[in-house]
Amino acid sequence: MGGQPIFILPEGTLRQTGKDAQSKNIMAAKTVAETVRTTLGPKGMDKMLVSSIGDIIITNDGKTILDEMEIEHPAAKMIVEVAKTQESEVGDGTTSAVIIAGELLKKAGDLLEQNIHPTVITRGYRLAKYRALEILPQIGTAITIKDRANLEKIAMTAMTGKSSETAKESLAKLAVEAVLSVADTNNGKFSVNKDDIQIEKRQGGSMDDTELIKGIVIDKEIVHSSMSKKIKNARIALLDCALEVKETETDAQIRITSPDQLQAFVEQESKMLKNMVEKIVASGANVLFCQKGIDDLAQHYLAKKGISAARRVKKSDIEKLAKATGAKIASNIEELSKEDLGNAGLVEEQKLAGEEMIFVRECKDPKAVSMLMRGGTEHVVDEAKRAMEDAVFGIISALEVGKFVYGGGACEIEIARNLREYAQSVGGREQLAINAFAEAVEIIPRTLAESTGIDSIDILMNLRSEHEKGHTTYGVDVFQSKINDMQKLGVVEPLKIKFQAINSATEAADMILRIDDVITAKSGSGMPKGMPGMGGMPGGDME
Repeated sequence: MGGQPIFILPEGTLRQTGKDAQSKNIMAAKTVAETVRTTLGPKGMDKMLVSSIGDIIITNDGKTILDEMEIEHPAAKMIVEVAKTQESEVGDGTTSAVIIAGELLKKAGDLLEQNIHPTVITRGYRLAKYRALEILPQIGTAITIKDRANLEKIAMTAMTGKSSETAKESLAKLAVEAVLSVADTNNGKFSVNKDDIQIEKRQGGSMDDTELIKGIVIDKEIVHSSMSKKIKNARIALLDCALEVKETETDAQIRITSPDQLQAFVEQESKMLKNMVEKIVASGANVLFCQKGIDDLAQHYLAKKGISAARRVKKSDIEKLAKATGAKIASNIEELSKEDLGNAGLVEEQKLAGEEMIFVRECKDPKAVSMLMRGGTEHVVDEAKRAMEDAVFGIISALEVGKFVYGGGACEIEIARNLREYAQSVGGREQLAINAFAEAVEIIPRTLAESTGIDSIDILMNLRSEHEKGHTTYGVDVFQSKINDMQKLGVVEPLKIKFQAINSATEAADMILRIDDVITAKSGSGMPKGMPGMGGMPGGDME
């Protein structure tokens, strides 16, 4: 054969195999985790993210940071997926999930250097994960819809460390009130549709001006200047059809040869619009929300009849209005009746931050509510909204599972302690992986301890000692730079956050560890930029 090389891949394709591929993937994932690690906890720092067009976001929300960073490396993108899954499933705990995934890979890298096979590590990690998910419910404390005190503590824990912390007590009360307003209980099972809690934001005022509206806020204005801007005892009609003269569906021409015919045509259009308005009047409605357009002439007729209207309201807002007011959405004006109307104590148009909004307030037993977040600047109100979302989703998660755990690293220390005992019963090389998993989970209390500015090793040793004595609620008190009883401090988190974080972090780490060959297409056929030789993000360099 004469030693002729055989090419099976296109020229310019880059390939990395074995330990080289594994180490580069682990490095990329670790760099992502290290980036968000400093944002963890009450003393976590914020990140300022500036986009290519100069938009600024200031946040310490893990998912928001990773979304805005435009990460290119494929292994790093898998860590971003952990944050996205955490956000969609639970709504909070994204930073914790990413940090745990990064630490699992870091510990796995140490084991790979000891010539332990990746499949042995992944098997050990899987055993540790199953054991951790068994331990979590055992250390969890039951919570019900009646336990408002602990629900408020969950909301406050979610907000601690964010810019909304200054008003966390009042905001936590509003978050609990919002969730309990829209909650459904079927056969003892609690359920809440997250979309039923609408969180709007308007800059101006302070965070203390944030209010819960027992109804819906619509980002629209009343269409006609003659219409009333404030309607008490509102009878609300919801339409998803247009108040306009329809065009024919078939192509047709209308030939008008005299002014009389034109006059008759205009009068007929006017009559049709008048009839539509008469149907709304006959139903007894005095407020109309229309998903589509309202003709100018129809607006005039509605105003004369004392009906206030808004047009081109989003479909999602129309659906929320139906839930809040008890109205039925009518698809045809002909079929609109008194039974289809909803009720609200007050519908009013208000001007906030230079823009009009319609407030539908004082609904009886609304199954959809709105939270209007206020803040001094645009960036403050954006971060306050993210904090409120975390708080609301945290309450929902706690009630769905019916259990919470104590924060401040107490839960992770207890999991690690149990895993070390479990490792001794497993034996073999998997024992090393289970112990590595236990150390990786302790990254949460270690990071919290580091943020206090004192020696994290001392705090970890003291915590382990307290947990060995059976004080399982002890964690890191970052404000006093010591260990403390999280039960007394009221630092509580939903069990579902920890459950999901460990689950998704382990699965992502397993997938990355099993990769031993990375084949990258040449630049012309879609190779990601900034990744020569698939070595993306060396030494923390990220695009």
